[in-house]
This record gives sequence, C-alpha cells and structure tokens, in this order.
Amino acid sequence: MKDIKKILIANRGEIALRILRCCRELGIKTVAVHSTADRDLKHVLLADEAVCIGPAPAPKSYLNMAALISAAEVTQADAIHPGYGFLSENADFAESVERSGFIFIGPRPETIRLMGSKTNAKAEMIAAGVPCVPGSEGVLPDDEEVCLETAEKVGYPVLIKAASGGGGRGMHVVRSPEDLLQKIQLARTEAQNAFNDASVFMEKYLETPRHIEFQVLSDGEGHAIHLGERDCSMQRRNQKVVEECPAPGITDEQRDTIGSLCVEACKRIGYRGAGTFEFLYENGGFYFIEMNTRIQVEHPVTEMVTGIDLIKAQIRIAAGLGLKKQQKNVRMRGHAIECRINAEDPRKFIPSPGEVKKYHAAGGPGIRIDSHVYQGYRVPPNYDSMVGKLIAWGSDRKSATARMRQALSEMVLEGINTNIPLQQRIMRDKVFCEGSHNIHYLETMLEDWAKEPTQ
Repeated sequence: MKDIKKILIANRGEIALRILRCCRELGIKTVAVHSTADRDLKHVLLADEAVCIGPAPAPKSYLNMAALISAAEVTQADAIHPGYGFLSENADFAESVERSGFIFIGPRPETIRLMGSKTNAKAEMIAAGVPCVPGSEGVLPDDEEVCLETAEKVGYPVLIKAASGGGGRGMHVVRSPEDLLQKIQLARTEAQNAFNDASVFMEKYLETPRHIEFQVLSDGEGHAIHLGERDCSMQRRNQKVVEECPAPGITDEQRDTIGSLCVEACKRIGYRGAGTFEFLYENGGFYFIEMNTRIQVEHPVTEMVTGIDLIKAQIRIAAGLGLKKQQKNVRMRGHAIECRINAEDPRKFIPSPGEVKKYHAAGGPGIRIDSHVYQGYRVPPNYDSMVGKLIAWGSDRKSATARMRQALSEMVLEGINTNIPLQQRIMRDKVFCEGSHNIHYLETMLEDWAKEPTQ
C-alpha cells in the first residue's frame, strides 16, 4: 500500500474540480496547476496549493510534462491525477511521472501504449475473444494493390482510421475503389499532422450503428469488474453531446456477456484503474473499436446508476488498496442522462468565450451538476468549450428525460452563448425519446432543426 497524502491535479475545468472534491472527501491535500488564463478557476481558488505552470496555450502549460513534474516536486505531492484529455493517455507522461518517484493515478505506461494503438488494441481484443469490426490486419501498407485487395475482402463501404488519436481526425468513409487510395493518403496526412503518426488502418463501415461503451475497474492484480454500459450515440462530428446509462434496448444477457469479456480482457492485459471499452452496436452485434485508458467525461451517469464513485476508485487502486467490490454486488438502479453544456452557439457551434454575467444552477430530485462556472467567471478562448455537465437520474428512462427537460429549463447562463437550446431540442425529439437514434442521427436532427424558425 502506498500512502497518498497530496495529489497534484494535472487538469483544469470541471474534471479538476471533481477530483478536488473527491480528495477533500478522502482527506487528501490538493495541488492545482493552472495556466495564466486559468488563475480564477474554481478549483484553483479552493485547492490547498496552486502553481502557475505557463501561459494560456496548452502546449506551454497543461501539455508541458516538465512543468507538471516540477510542480509536483516543488509542492512535494505524492501522486498526479491526469483527469481526461491533455496528457491523460500519454504513456510518456505516465512513465515520466513514475520515474520521477510519483504515483500516476491511471494505468501502467506500457498498458497506455498498448491500448493507445488501435491496431495493437484490436489484436489484443481478438485474442481475448472480444468481438471486433472486420478490417485490415494491422496498419495498411504502402502497397496500393494490397490496400485495394483488403477493401474488396472487407466489403465497401470501408472506414479509414488513424492508428493513433481520436476525435474524428484522420477518419474517412470510402464507398468505392476509385476513391480508396486518395482517401488513404488524405487520412495519413491528417494523422501525421494531428498525432505525429501517419499509420492508418481499415474497418468495415457500419451504416447505422449506436455507440455503446462499457465501464471497467481493474486493480492490475487480477481482480476486475464492469459497471454496465453507456449509450453515447448522440454525436456531432464524432463528439459526444448526450450520454446515458444504461443503454436503451440492451438486455441483461447482452450486458453480462460483453461485460464479462471486457473484464477478462482487463485481466489479460494487466489493466490498472478505470477504463472504457468502446463498441459500435448494430443489429444485435457488438464490435470493439477502442479502449480509453482514463476516466471519461460521461462517468457521472455510471456513478448515478451504480452508486460507485469512480474517481475514488481510481485513487484507491493507485494507492494499492485494490478493489473491494465484487461483480455480483454491482447493482444498476434507474436511469441517468448527461447533457454536455458548451459555451457555443447552439446552431452554428461557434465558440462563445466571455464573462458569465448571470448563473443559476438547476436543482430538484435526481439532478447533479458538474461545473466549474460561477457568476463573474470568464470563459477563456484557449480550451475546449465545455463549461459543465448536467446529469439527471430517474427511476426509468422516461423519468430521467422528464427531469432533464425541467433542469434545462431552470438552468441560467447569461453573458455567453450555450448549447442549452440544442439540448432542450434533443430532449423533445421523438426519435431520442424512443431511444431509437444512432451515431448519425444528430446530424439529421440538426438539418431539420435548421429549417425550423428561430424563437
């Protein structure tokens, strides 16, 4: 067992505040690092210690490994929690943290490296018996004939994807042999620019899948559990907008089958900490696409349904306290929905930085808000536009949706534009309310919404 008395939070915004609150609950001291643009963040004001690590641009602050480790040394922190985004899935950072004598609250560097490569991750999952999307065996070679033959074998349409990274970059759908080679080259260029790795691979393109992911906890010592699944199919340009737990229409039998496979995969790779297995789901079939080796933005919906604090579990596992919870004791109760609240125009999606002139948080039974925003806070233009997450829990999906509709109508955020009107439109949408949407549906809904008169 390792004694963790002080944690450096290597992140910003709502996730940094979420980690700080958990540390307070556990009696652990906190160090907040921040850029010059973030000195007024709520968690920076609340932390036991705060260290400025550089100017506003992320590469000079939140992505500066040396500055983060120096801050941990100066404040004599015991551990570093990376949150999500930034360096959370950077194996070199995890390695540097551990080499410098600190505890990295996350998986081992070699596991992050293994699962960070989509091709290696897929090979591991196939070996573990996890169903995968049909595609190329590893990275596509330079040989054009082999690429054409592979596409013919997989069957059009195919999807070209970057082997590293995510967020939709380096991803192209190809519907005919005539476009294949050009799209592969385009994907390679984008992957090189975005992730400094031009490797791409090929998968069968599923036309109307849903995005379903399984949450796991594993202590790296042979004990792992799954906490059920989330549906994250409401997406725009491969970015999640609404998430929920459990996924509509998934049976207990499917949950047990796929969840058990994810647990076995965790044991196989010696996984440590919280992680997420992401799947495409179509016509009753699950197809593994990637693993996120970190806490997810949407973790609160799982917490609301299972009653398990995932950040606390991450810290306990990192401290060597293992997993107390047995799979048979995991209970899923009710339904939870999360709406991401972004500082952006709800129709044009143009970021909207600026001062929050008026702020009123929604309340009521089953409502949770994870947000770093307060009245007078200035949203900087330098980072992701998400300013909070609104979560509604109900005894069933219909109840959770009704509570979310009410909470969205109560939420006040003035001085900046937000996507609250879009989230209200989604909660009224017939297809969403039926739970019959897929990952392409939001784009269609937005086209229809654009034709409706503005209020």
